[in-house]
Amino acid sequence: MIIRVATAADAQYADLLCQWYVESAKTRGTGIAKREPDYVARKMASGDSIIAFVDGELAGFCYIEIFDDKTFVVNSGLIVNAEIRKGGVGKAIKQAVFDLSRSKYPQAKIFGITTSLAVMKINTDLGYEPVTFSELTTSEDFWKGCKSCKNYAILMENERKMCLCTGMLYDTPEKQLVQLQVPDFNVTTSSF
Repeated sequence: MIIRVATAADAQYADLLCQWYVESAKTRGTGIAKREPDYVARKMASGDSIIAFVDGELAGFCYIEIFDDKTFVVNSGLIVNAEIRKGGVGKAIKQAVFDLSRSKYPQAKIFGITTSLAVMKINTDLGYEPVTFSELTTSEDFWKGCKSCKNYAILMENERKMCLCTGMLYDTPEKQLVQLQVPDFNVTTSSF
């Protein structure tokens, strides 16, 4: 597996990644904010995203955004090719995007919101803690991103205080950085 910071040259994968987001939302039956290929391509070009490949094929992606004058960084948009899920790719991508966030914005609080139990587990292993939404950014730009989620009405009905997502926050930069144990992808396995 190859995991690296995405570049402008990776924009060729933006359409496929956006299709994966839509398919994942349908399969899981949960809300996932819609992303547009142009937005994903901009994240790649800015050096604010991680991309993964297994056997030369696109395997997954995740990006970061900053809010409140670099006080908050969100790790968002984790997606893994459905055919290779549960093989550790998501965990490896989350570790890489976490490391990218810590290196670019060492004093920022890192957060995410998710309905995925697997992502909650990975985030917990990284040192995130579940929090109420009041502990997260108040940036209108962040919350506008939820508009395309099928659960947006629930979020707004609750005045952005809660939704079906769980907010998770890593806000202790003075802690030693956490390093997850990820599988050795140099070894060929039958799960791929």
